[in-house]
Amino acid sequence: MTGFEIDDFALSLLEESKRFLEKVEDHGDHFANEAYLHSALLLAFSSLEAHVNAIAEEFVARPELSVHEKGMILEQEVRLENGEFVRRPVLRMARLEDRISFLYVKFGRSIDRSMPHWSRLADAVILRNQLTHPKEKVTLTKAGVGRAIQAVVDTLDAMCQAIYKRPFPAAGRGLQSSLSF
Repeated sequence: MTGFEIDDFALSLLEESKRFLEKVEDHGDHFANEAYLHSALLLAFSSLEAHVNAIAEEFVARPELSVHEKGMILEQEVRLENGEFVRRPVLRMARLEDRISFLYVKFGRSIDRSMPHWSRLADAVILRNQLTHPKEKVTLTKAGVGRAIQAVVDTLDAMCQAIYKRPFPAAGRGLQSSLSF
């Protein structure tokens, strides 16, 4: 995918997430509402990952990044081969929060962890992890998923402001989706 294609895809995932959240009010079926909440939460994080991946791809060609830094932001393995470190196209997962922090600091400015979006993102990650790594039945609420989606939007807005010196384009709509399915 090109840079524009991944940006469009990342944004469409976010809009789908917000639309599924909106649909919770439209439907009285408990099972449908649960599915909408699950979808909304997971799509919001898919969008965040896609946006972070797009930013990482954009900056990976910069000469000031070491091979280890490139490996971390692209989630690729770095190995010592023939006396030098090389990236290999083997998945080496890194914490999403670490990738965001690195991009923020390396290409933007220092992080103020007291900013509200950081704690809201941490809460959203916990909620996402409860759903993706369940140890018991997870009961989501519309308000809780809404806060998680807003945390994603706020995090993307903070990243755009720090890195690109402009707001995240979708931030102004908050939780209102541009979709109508």
